Amino acid sequence: MIHVIASIELNEDCKKEFLEIFRRNVPNVKAEEGCLAYEPTVDIDSGVPIQEEIRDNVVTIIESWESLDHLHRHLEMPHMTAYREAVKDLFKGVSLQVLEPAG
Repeated sequence: MIHVIASIELNEDCKKEFLEIFRRNVPNVKAEEGCLAYEPTVDIDSGVPIQEEIRDNVVTIIESWESLDHLHRHLEMPHMTAYREAVKDLFKGVSLQVLEPAG
């Protein structure tokens, strides 16, 4: 199993539109073979002193996949190509972490 954390820095005032497009694609992704979890998240103020500053224009996608092969196939799916085209003007940048459980 692998985990993916994708942090997407959005342009000003684009979060609502981005999330609407993203959420429409979620059922397609969850139906993919090997998808264990796929969910958008946003920062909240937890009151924990060591928490970094709240990022109002960032959406973080938390994903889990059965394998790297499943992740690679996911990235090439037609619905992902359409999603990337639909959101291309809504964000400034993306950072990606691909992780595996520590053994």
